[in-house]
Amino acid sequence: MVDADQTFVIVGGGLAGAKAAETLRAEGFTGRVILICDERDHPYERPPLSKGYLLGKEERDSVFVHEPAWYARNDIELHLGQTVDAIDRTAKTVRFGEDGTVVHYDKLLLATGAEPRRLDIPGTDLAGVHHLRRLAHAERLKGVLAALGRDNGHIVIAGAGWIGLEVAAAAREYGAEVTVVEPEPTPLHGVLGPELGNVFAELHRGHGVRFHFGVRLTEIVGQDGMVLAARTDDGEEHPAHDVLAAIGAAPRTALAEAAGLEIADRAGGAGVVVDEQLRTSDPDIYAAGDVASFPHGLFGTRLRVEHWANALNGGPAAARAMLGRDLVYDRVPYFFSDQYDLGMEYSGWAPPGTYDEVVIRGDAGKREFVAFWLKENRVLAGMNVNVWDVTEPIQQLIRSGVRVDTEALADPHVPLDSLGA
Repeated sequence: MVDADQTFVIVGGGLAGAKAAETLRAEGFTGRVILICDERDHPYERPPLSKGYLLGKEERDSVFVHEPAWYARNDIELHLGQTVDAIDRTAKTVRFGEDGTVVHYDKLLLATGAEPRRLDIPGTDLAGVHHLRRLAHAERLKGVLAALGRDNGHIVIAGAGWIGLEVAAAAREYGAEVTVVEPEPTPLHGVLGPELGNVFAELHRGHGVRFHFGVRLTEIVGQDGMVLAARTDDGEEHPAHDVLAAIGAAPRTALAEAAGLEIADRAGGAGVVVDEQLRTSDPDIYAAGDVASFPHGLFGTRLRVEHWANALNGGPAAARAMLGRDLVYDRVPYFFSDQYDLGMEYSGWAPPGTYDEVVIRGDAGKREFVAFWLKENRVLAGMNVNVWDVTEPIQQLIRSGVRVDTEALADPHVPLDSLGA
């Protein structure tokens, strides 16, 4: 039973946390809502950090989830620049790391997100080594890319995932020279597999990006605190003025672990274990966004999804569950990317090893197509590239689990919504 005397605490001031606070008020919760953010900026969305804002096409204010005055107007107690260093599950309190303030909760939501993985090699303490996760990172990198473009400078990017490729595209638009180092044989190998990874390799090569596949960085060489080059484990040395580490992100589970909450193994995404209502092993603590490992009945496994849509939808779902609403969080994973003149949307989950066929509808050579990953003629995932307004029928195909005729699936003249009927 939820009443006006209760206190709901949200740890994590990203999109998931901010949307959870918004949903609590929208659903009529009149109790105390405390939102704790370890950054000094108001809660913001992360996609623009590697896309429009990084390119200078979006203003800084456009990234924020709500205008600053919204929080006071909705009686949200927002604590910026504050961390939580302990949860006492018996007393049902959280303790601020800065001044030791202790706050009671009736329900607690962990939306602590993820942190960029660090390169464990010599030279990472040099001034020109960057990560991209926070608004401050994007602000710094934006200036770096502009300077590299003016001076014909060179950036080496470790990692050919979404962040690495989006920054590579931005760097080339600024005019910087770009080398991408990736241990897998293609970009996005763990997400798209080799069949579609090459589409992105050719896209970037066509814009002057140099790829070095099958290798890892072993050292960043510098002088007087500045980057001069990056070395790889095949003995090559790549000239560089700056280096971006884009080798993935790790869920921020330390707070949950210290509190004794269950943590998933690597196969479960290594996040905080939650049930279908995003409830942790403690019935009064929930987790959402990048940090949560949730069971997905459709794919028969636990997923930890780091993309924007999971924060956008997961935060509100957790808020409703905290209010006692009956729900099952089983959204089809969705993300999008913009690189040069290519825009894409991906729905589903089909890492290498889970599918047995890839079907292409359209012209991959012209980068106007929809790709489908199938297992026994059932669609597990779909990616539309420069083809729009097809996300809903793609997700319907995934959810339906029906066997499809692959020839009809590949035929652009056959409506997608007719295949799942």
